[in-house]
Amino acid sequence: MGNKEKTTIRKLRFKKTESIYLIIRGLEVGIASGLVCVLYRYALQFAESGLMSVLEYVKGSPSKIALWLVLAALLGVLVAYINKLEPDAAGSGIPQVAGEIRGYFSLNWWRVILAKLIGGTTSVFCGLSLGREGPSVQLGGMAAKGVARITKSDKTTELRMISCGAGAGMAAAFNAPIAGTMFVLEELHRSFDKALLTMGIVSAITADYVSKIFFGQNTIFHYDTSTLALRHYWLLVIMGVVFGVSGVSYNIIMVKAQKLFKKIKLPLPVKLAGVFLISGVIGLYAPQILCGGHSMANLLITERPELKILIILLLAKFAFGAFSFASTAPGGTLYPLCILGAYLGAVFGNIAIGTFGLKEVLFEEFVIIGMAGLFASIVRAPLTGIILVFELTGNMNSLLPIATVSFISYAVANVIGTAPFYSILFEKAVEKTDSPSLDTASNEKVLQTFSIPVGSSINGKKIADIDWGKHCVIVSVERDETPITPKGDTVLKDGDTLVMLISQRRFSQDLKRISEIVK
Repeated sequence: MGNKEKTTIRKLRFKKTESIYLIIRGLEVGIASGLVCVLYRYALQFAESGLMSVLEYVKGSPSKIALWLVLAALLGVLVAYINKLEPDAAGSGIPQVAGEIRGYFSLNWWRVILAKLIGGTTSVFCGLSLGREGPSVQLGGMAAKGVARITKSDKTTELRMISCGAGAGMAAAFNAPIAGTMFVLEELHRSFDKALLTMGIVSAITADYVSKIFFGQNTIFHYDTSTLALRHYWLLVIMGVVFGVSGVSYNIIMVKAQKLFKKIKLPLPVKLAGVFLISGVIGLYAPQILCGGHSMANLLITERPELKILIILLLAKFAFGAFSFASTAPGGTLYPLCILGAYLGAVFGNIAIGTFGLKEVLFEEFVIIGMAGLFASIVRAPLTGIILVFELTGNMNSLLPIATVSFISYAVANVIGTAPFYSILFEKAVEKTDSPSLDTASNEKVLQTFSIPVGSSINGKKIADIDWGKHCVIVSVERDETPITPKGDTVLKDGDTLVMLISQRRFSQDLKRISEIVK
């Protein structure tokens, strides 16, 4: 048994001091992730401001426009070479972080950070419809991995730090620490781990604090809402169904757009040169749909466009977003997704207000409900979506309508049967990756916890009667906050938490297999 493995076992024996250790590590993760994400956020603000200055400068001058388009194409070539040098930095980065946590990938943390910073900033400078939130999740995770490697942490701690760094990155990007923590539990891990929750909350709050030092304490969106009367809640049922179908359609179209882009038989530098060139042209005629969508969000507050304009902007943003996503340029889809939800909510609200004579002040209520509703149907993380909207808007008055639409849209999307967006991207990333995985990294064991849900097939079974695999060892069973020393005749019950050591050599396979066993 190696030193790091002994350290992992020792932690189980000293539960009283573990919370202090987790808090300290959470602080480290929050500071590192927060600073990296602040740097990225500043870079994107500078890039977006620079883009608007360039578009204003070249306006009305054919020669200047030509130079701008040539520059955009050349920057597309640059991003293509960055993607080739560091493929794990392409796209949003969320599937790569999920793969690292589940043992499929082992990313080079400093190369990914460098490539993401340069590639993401360049993509936004050329106007691609990409946000900072997905990349911030990856940047936060990689910053945390860097801290873990520098401090020579054991693999269990490293994986926890990467997870919490991802949540901290989301917290710093959205000013949403609770949503960042929930995203880790609901989307990345899909399980509840008290140690992960403790470290995750500390790191997310710390990263949010770091972000607010630089950007202030204002929320991302500033909407004043009026609560929908209960007699009109039947509209929310319709809205939930519409958003559920819309979310499924979004997933299908985005994946097909990516497949279509791959079918273009041209070298990647040529393809991205074309993408960036087209983005440069779009910027000349429709600057509102460029980048993440801040200007579109502000438009809903300042001008409240008529229905026709709302529909045009919604469709244009969606089409350009699919085009940008398909290119694999570094950048995220979370913020553009929220903008699409806001505009779809605005369209629905505009129609509902005009048709049923609702109060005009309800317009913004439909906007924020739309954000959470579309998030729930696309990502299939309704709790994260609900909390995220609260933290984005600073408004806690709309819990019931937001929750109603979110869970209906989530249920509708599940009934239709398509996979969640990031699950689709994760599976595709696993299929094509050439990165080394944890499976061959070393003999070191990784500590993992598994909660036995109500109705699990292993409820009432003895430990010895279950095939756990030769690379997995149960080191503790926690029942009602009390640790039980596991024996072959120990009977497992619903609600038990299994603490297991899993060999890195088959980490991804065994993690997936045991997750299926305890269902």
